[in-house]
Amino acid sequence: MFRPLPLILIGLLVILQAQLWLGRGSIPEVMRLSQGLAEQTQKNANQEISNERLRAELTDLQVGLEMVEERARGELGMAKSNEIFVQISK
Repeated sequence: MFRPLPLILIGLLVILQAQLWLGRGSIPEVMRLSQGLAEQTQKNANQEISNERLRAELTDLQVGLEMVEERARGELGMAKSNEIFVQISK
């Protein structure tokens, strides 16, 4: 007597193994994607450090200009083009 059940089970096993090694979500693909994720995470960390440096530089420039403007107004009596300088003596 011929029993098809063992052949069906062997066929299913072959299909499952093929999916595991060759199909979408296979072990090699997952390893490749994991490596790509690690590389991208490192790039993102480096870019975040660069962005933080730029933010600090921008803040320094903004604060520095405010300090220069405040000193020019107070010590040199300078005014902007649309302002009028008034000095009150005691």
